[in-house]
Amino acid sequence: MAGSRKGLKICAAVTGILLIVILVVLVVLFVTILKPKEPSIFTKPVTLESFELVVIPVVRLNVSIGILITVKNPNYGGFKYENSTAHISYRGNVVAEAPIEKDTIPARATHNITTSVSILADKLVTDTHFVGDLIIAGVLNFTSETTLHGKVSLLKVFKMKATSYSECNISITIKTQSADSVCKSRVELK
Repeated sequence: MAGSRKGLKICAAVTGILLIVILVVLVVLFVTILKPKEPSIFTKPVTLESFELVVIPVVRLNVSIGILITVKNPNYGGFKYENSTAHISYRGNVVAEAPIEKDTIPARATHNITTSVSILADKLVTDTHFVGDLIIAGVLNFTSETTLHGKVSLLKVFKMKATSYSECNISITIKTQSADSVCKSRVELK
């Protein structure tokens, strides 16, 4: 009887030590290798998909801009983002919006998010700077802003909220009917 108690105590001690070792290994793995990292966001230069300008008898401008955002997920878990909207502004006033549908970026994968935005003149003509920018400067400057709210999940157990922000300054040159852009992006993990 005393021998079986001694064996039981040794078994319990070995099991406890083994559980502590496994717990320490899991914590070290999570803190070093599996720790959620910020997804990298790259906004590619925008493309001018269509451009139509009619000045007489009435100013009419139709512009379509293609936006491509590449998200690289370095995590060992997926990044799932919600429905969002890309906003295009002219001198602080929103002139176009484009929906971005929810999706999931798999673990350690790269994902392209594309959308197209149509800008119509009726939103621009009311701005007092529009005619000067159009005729005198020959350049229309826009700002594109996109925010993606989502979650990074690791092994479907650990979840962390993540928000990515992307902003582009877009210049459309009237004479050459071309678009140039400078973009910057950032991600916040919570």
